[in-house]
Amino acid sequence: MATSKKFGKSGSSKSQGMALWLGIALLVLVLDQFTKVLVLGAFQLGDSTPITSFFNLVRVHNHGAAFSFLAGAGGWQRWFFTGIGVAAAIFMVWMLRAHPGQKLFSLAISLILGGAIGNVIDRLLHGYVVDFLDFYWGDWHFPAFNVADAGISVGAALLILDEILRVRRGR
Repeated sequence: MATSKKFGKSGSSKSQGMALWLGIALLVLVLDQFTKVLVLGAFQLGDSTPITSFFNLVRVHNHGAAFSFLAGAGGWQRWFFTGIGVAAAIFMVWMLRAHPGQKLFSLAISLILGGAIGNVIDRLLHGYVVDFLDFYWGDWHFPAFNVADAGISVGAALLILDEILRVRRGR
């Protein structure tokens, strides 16, 4: 009987953890899509509004992947990157189910998951990803990005930190 109680708590705890991580992914997804709807409604393609001496809001359509990789490939890349995004999302959900108690790891995966789904939705709806955050210094502009990209980048940084901490704990 004690074993089944322990198992029940662990299963319940696992699904509560899973709900938290999926909730974080959903938050990133909703923020991403909401901001993109605002940009699509307020800006025409190529519009730019200066906000500070180093930041503009812009409307850019990225037909490729990060840093416009394969943007001019002729259209096949839309489905290629959509497929990669869907496969990655399935894998990340599986990872979250397998490791819900690893907080930093699961947070990282959740941020990446929300961002990946946000960009997949763009590719399915529009055929491109809507980017609008433009940081620059003088004449040098970092490639425009969006909330999904920020989630993916922060998540990737947290994955690296998680691995560094895991390796240090193992010493």
